[in-house]
Amino acid sequence: MTYSQDLRTKALDYIENGSSKAEASRIFGVTTQTLFNWIKRKKQGKLPPKQTRKRVPYRIEEEKLKDYIAANPDSYLREIAKEFDLAISTVFYGCKRLKITLKKRHHSTRKGMKKRDWSSRKN
Repeated sequence: MTYSQDLRTKALDYIENGSSKAEASRIFGVTTQTLFNWIKRKKQGKLPPKQTRKRVPYRIEEEKLKDYIAANPDSYLREIAKEFDLAISTVFYGCKRLKITLKKRHHSTRKGMKKRDWSSRKN
């Protein structure tokens, strides 16, 4: 979690004015280890928060995916991936972001899951 520059400077100023690190930790809601790291980084001249990485945009347009699944609700991930010319994992994570589940059962497993006749079994 990245804390703001304002919180960092307030916490460090509070410690420099003679307060303990434990008390600053309790007041500002950060751990003492975080305070020690900030003090160390301030000595090095690197107090501002680290840059967050730039996120790559999603490869699949969510509206197109929603529309396709609404039109073809019984399609498999591999069929959707082929339609959009993407990897299956890309489609899976796109559906996961949209909270869409595509659970299907093959016909061969349905036949194999018949109830057993337990009455003929001897104990």
